[in-house]
Amino acid sequence: MKTPIPRHPHEVTSRWLSDVLSARGEPVDVATVDVVPVGTGQTGATYRVAAGYTDNPAGLPDSFVIKLPAGDDAVRDRVVLGYRSECAFYADVADRVAIPIPQCFHCEISADATEYALLLADRAPAAQGDQIAGCDERQARLAVTALAGLHAPTWCDEQWLTFPGLAMTQLDEAGAKGMGDIAAMCAQTMVERLGSQLGDADCETLTAALGLITPWVSAPLGRFALIHGDYRLDNMLFNPDDSQIWVVDWQTLGVGLPARDLAYFTATSLAPELRSAVEADLVAAYHAALLGHGVTGYDWETCWQDYRFGVLQAPLICAFGLVFSAGTDRGDDMFVTMLRRACRAIRELDTLELVRQLTVPT
Repeated sequence: MKTPIPRHPHEVTSRWLSDVLSARGEPVDVATVDVVPVGTGQTGATYRVAAGYTDNPAGLPDSFVIKLPAGDDAVRDRVVLGYRSECAFYADVADRVAIPIPQCFHCEISADATEYALLLADRAPAAQGDQIAGCDERQARLAVTALAGLHAPTWCDEQWLTFPGLAMTQLDEAGAKGMGDIAAMCAQTMVERLGSQLGDADCETLTAALGLITPWVSAPLGRFALIHGDYRLDNMLFNPDDSQIWVVDWQTLGVGLPARDLAYFTATSLAPELRSAVEADLVAAYHAALLGHGVTGYDWETCWQDYRFGVLQAPLICAFGLVFSAGTDRGDDMFVTMLRRACRAIRELDTLELVRQLTVPT
């Protein structure tokens, strides 16, 4: 009889782990498991699983990370689409792109997506990035060059426009208007909730930015690829000497302008002074990595323009994350930090004027 998908950490038993690992090929006998929580747990419950084997002929690791649905029913109900996207990524995308990710040993989801288990390699002693503290230039360079490994293999490939695992798709006119209306509503809620911490200038920038989402998301720029959607430090693991990165949390997998991922990362994950000092070099590193992966017909000037245009990804994802996810003290602090950084980037890159220039009908 098939072992049920675990819903809670105590259901991640030696029998379950033995069954899913044995299904890969050689029989495995796991005698003991020890399950402890790790990560921030904003859109799921993540645990480290230590395995003690009686028989391990395949030489499998003795430590894994497992992701299960969020314990809060309200959170779980809001992110079931994300669970589907993450499973679709590991099942149908991971082997076709070059972005560094932890090895997936098992991915399973129920028909209604309320039961979900993702078993990954444990990259310890690699550590999760700190969204509030931000990263340094070396970590940022790792992140932007790794990103090209997602975008380049899927660059302008129309098969991804209809990929069934997308959480974010290209929108028609009605869909773009609907997203813009929701973004404007979120802007009002965010200003009411965080305005005293953001200040007048950032509230004004935030409101103006989210008021342009309809033309921004539907702009016919002619470039698309698979995008991570929430490409930031909390979704990255760095080894201790910052020589390697692994990207996790594929619940916002989408298709869109590739530089949206790039701009979202730099605008939210670097202190503004560092971002303004190194962003041209980071965009150049990303552009060079794209070319190295085989992208053609994409010059530096266009890449830089896409980067400036793409910064609205930051307030958009922050808006949805803040308004539609469960609030926590760390979460609010994180969103304030990200929004302060992003609003400054929008102003310094003159993004609002660029969006108006590129989207106003001639």
